[in-house]
Amino acid sequence: MKPTNHTDVSEFVLLGLTEDPELQPILFGLFLSMYLVSILGNLLIILAVSSDPHLHTPMYFFLSNLSFTDICLSTTTVPKMLVNIQAQSQYISYTGCILQICFVVDFIGFESCLLAAMAYDRYVAICHPLRYTVIMNPQLCVLLILLSLLLSTGNALLHSLMVLRLSFCGDLEVHQFFCELAQVFKLACSDTLINNILLYFVSGLFGGIALFWVIFSYTQILSSILRMPSVEGKHKAFSTCGSHLSVVSLFYGTSFGVYISSAVTDSPKKAAVASVMYIIVPQLLNPFIYSLRNRDMNRALRKIISRILLSLMVSPALNLFSLNESK
Repeated sequence: MKPTNHTDVSEFVLLGLTEDPELQPILFGLFLSMYLVSILGNLLIILAVSSDPHLHTPMYFFLSNLSFTDICLSTTTVPKMLVNIQAQSQYISYTGCILQICFVVDFIGFESCLLAAMAYDRYVAICHPLRYTVIMNPQLCVLLILLSLLLSTGNALLHSLMVLRLSFCGDLEVHQFFCELAQVFKLACSDTLINNILLYFVSGLFGGIALFWVIFSYTQILSSILRMPSVEGKHKAFSTCGSHLSVVSLFYGTSFGVYISSAVTDSPKKAAVASVMYIIVPQLLNPFIYSLRNRDMNRALRKIISRILLSLMVSPALNLFSLNESK
C-alpha cells in the first residue's frame, strides 16, 4: 500500500465509542450533561476562590489552577465529540488532530505537576507549620505554576512535532473519541520506534517524578501526623489532606486503569470506553470532591451560589418594576 505523506493527509476518522445509531442520542445527552456539570462545577470553584478572601491561600490558588486545567482538558475533547455525534460525522482535520494531541498531553502533564505542587503545599503546611507562610510565599507559588506550565508545554510540543514527521497510509481510523497519541502512532506507515520511545520514556519520567514526589510528601505527612499527641490534631491534619489525596488517587488510578486495560484487552472499543475514565470522569468529580470534603470550600460555594440565585431573582423583579414605572 502506498504511503501518504503527512502533507497529503487532510483528515482522520474518529470512530468514537460506538457506531450504533440508536445509541448516539443517548451518548450525546450523557456527555453533554457531564461536560456542562464539569464546566459549571470547576467555574464555581474558581469563582469561590477568587471571591472569598479566606481562600486566598496557596492551597486554593493551586486548586483554582487545577479547575481551570480541568475545564481546558474537557473542552479539548468533549465538544468535538458532541459536534460529530450531532452532525453524524466522524471526521477531524489533520491540523485539528495535531492540536488535540498537543493540548491533551499538555493539560494532562500540567495537571500532574499541579497535583505534585499541591502535595508539596500540604507537606509544608503539616510538617513545617511555623514556616508555612515563609516557604509558600506568592513568588514560589507563581514560580511552581510557571515551571509546571513550561515543562508540560515542552513535553506536549515535543510529542506533537514528532507526529509531524510521520507518514500515514490506508484508512486513517482512530479507535477513540479524540486523537489519542498512541492510537495515531498505529496509523503511521513510517517507523514509529523513536516516537514510542519518547512517549513512554519522557511521559513515564514526567509523570513518574510527579508521582514520586506525591508519594514522598505523603510519607512525610503521615509520619508527622502519627507523631502528633492529640487526636483532634491528627483529625484536622488528615482532613486538610483528604480532598487532595482523593483527587490524586482518582487521577493516577484512572490513568493506570486505562493503561492496564489497554494492555490486556484486544478490543479497541473497550479501550475507548476506558479512556473516558481518565479524560472526562476526574474533571467531573474533582469539584464535588473538594466541595463535599472541605468545609471552607463548601461555605464559599454556598455563598457564591446564593449570590447567583439572588441576582437571578432580583433582576427580573427590577425589570418589572422599571416597566411599571415607565407606564
